[in-house]
Amino acid sequence: MRMHRLLGFGVFMIIVISLKSEMLLVNGGINLRIGSVLAESGGMNDLEVVEGYLQLEMAEDAMTELRDISSGEHVTERYQELLLATEMMLQRWGEAAETAKGLCVMNASEKSYFIHAAFCLHEVGETEEALRQLLSGPGALLSDALYYYNLACYNAVLGNLTDARHCLDKSFELDPELEVTSRDDDDLRGLFVFEGDGFFPE
Repeated sequence: MRMHRLLGFGVFMIIVISLKSEMLLVNGGINLRIGSVLAESGGMNDLEVVEGYLQLEMAEDAMTELRDISSGEHVTERYQELLLATEMMLQRWGEAAETAKGLCVMNASEKSYFIHAAFCLHEVGETEEALRQLLSGPGALLSDALYYYNLACYNAVLGNLTDARHCLDKSFELDPELEVTSRDDDDLRGLFVFEGDGFFPE
């Protein structure tokens, strides 16, 4: 489940640990645009500093900077996005799950928050809750291959193999490249063993 045990999760988590300029945190969810921010503004505010630390993979420094930002900023969506990105980079899955769930409430139309929240819940062993969280997301998820892929992974782990296969087939239909990814995904191993496919590489 992890294209990253951080870019992917059998649930294809997409926050690539080696963040590059202009990269997106989870399927278009959170932009880290430090290069263009500097070009446009000629300087950096506190949240932009956090973005810079994340781009440099300096998550501890990003967390320190976040803690130093005035409490009035803490309730903003942008602050919470960056807090989530930092917690995920630090693999603080429990804290990240709570932050992501808060973002789902703050902006229920942003599909990436539901993908993040579900991933983090799955990481702490709360796969049933992860499944419920993902299913509660906005309608925009229904055209997203990653949504179906993640549903397949969660269902497979929970033993819902028929649902897992249906969701996996749908994800392949929307993004054929996921079929390659699935072959190395431990979360799906039970599904393929059950079906006798057995094409996981050694």
